[in-house]
Amino acid sequence: MADKPSVLFVCVHNAGRSQMAAAWLTHLAGDRVEVRSAGSSPGDAVNPAAVEAMAEVGIDISHETPKILTVDAVKESDVCVTMGCGDSCPVFPGKRYLDWKLEDPAGQGVAAVRPTRDRIKTLVENLIADIAPAKRG
Repeated sequence: MADKPSVLFVCVHNAGRSQMAAAWLTHLAGDRVEVRSAGSSPGDAVNPAAVEAMAEVGIDISHETPKILTVDAVKESDVCVTMGCGDSCPVFPGKRYLDWKLEDPAGQGVAAVRPTRDRIKTLVENLIADIAPAKRG
């Protein structure tokens, strides 16, 4: 990994889980990590329940838009995280691939999305500790 590791979060629509994960990583790691998210079949907009759930913890993802997964996005990332939704990323040597089994929040209200949001936060915190721990001193 380079001095600044890069992470790509992938789910089918890039409208819920991957958007929340990217927002958590940006919020918690700041500029220590380069963050991307994408989907194999991007939706038209970010899931309103995901937007609301993240707003509850002070993170605004209302301006985000779903993006298409590209081979270049995978090539440019050190870690590729799929969201347990059957997406497959192109595989390149030297990349780290993780699959986080997370319930799809599509079509659910904010109450159903909160546990997924909180689980993603824990997974992101563990990822940060592994790839970009805070410098001591």
